Amino acid sequence: MGSDDKYDIGSYNVDNITDEDVERILQITDQAEEFEELMMCFECAMSQARTKLEILNKEMALKNKRNPFEYIKSRLKSPRSIYGKLKGKGVPFTVENIENTINDVAGIRVICSFIDDIYNIRDSFDVQDDVEIVQEKDYIVSPKGNGYRSLHLIIRVPIYFSNEKKYMNVEVQFRTIAMDFWASVEHKMKYKREIRNAEIIVEELRYSADLINQLDRRMLQIREKIELSEEESSGQPPRTEE
Repeated sequence: MGSDDKYDIGSYNVDNITDEDVERILQITDQAEEFEELMMCFECAMSQARTKLEILNKEMALKNKRNPFEYIKSRLKSPRSIYGKLKGKGVPFTVENIENTINDVAGIRVICSFIDDIYNIRDSFDVQDDVEIVQEKDYIVSPKGNGYRSLHLIIRVPIYFSNEKKYMNVEVQFRTIAMDFWASVEHKMKYKREIRNAEIIVEELRYSADLINQLDRRMLQIREKIELSEEESSGQPPRTEE
């Protein structure tokens, strides 16, 4: 038996495997404690990133007299989901591979009011000296084929322990309320279903996503007109983009 054979993930059916099965594999391969420590690190990194986001939300709310965020959700991937991700990549199920090949074990979703709020937060991350943007996928500028829109960032943040500092990756997804509505409904309608006339449904969803994008941009224009009107009424000079 080769050194990687005991971590072979090919003999398990991802659709049927449970968290308990994965925990049993971790026990058998003497990785349970190491896995628990890694998940603790991801949870701490997620907490650190969420705190940074909440601070930016408070600052921008004070500056702009409105909250840029509607809400924030965070989650850690389940053991079975992690297992399935490694199987999809075709690599052995080891703690080392989890840390080195999966970027979205810790995930945060930020729902914003307007499109420009998304990019303002992204730019704020970019200037923080203890946050590194490792990867950026802009599905707002370049939507997926089905119409999906979102800004995906992989950021690396430091977490501090009693005797070391460790950097961990966290995925942050930014959507407007309208983008999140479309993505949630699209997932519910299509998840694990056999769909007749799938091409027609896909085209309808893509068309709906385009309409939602138009609505997002129209609402941004309306907000900007309201802000300009308020500035003119107060006698303040119009704001300029920095």
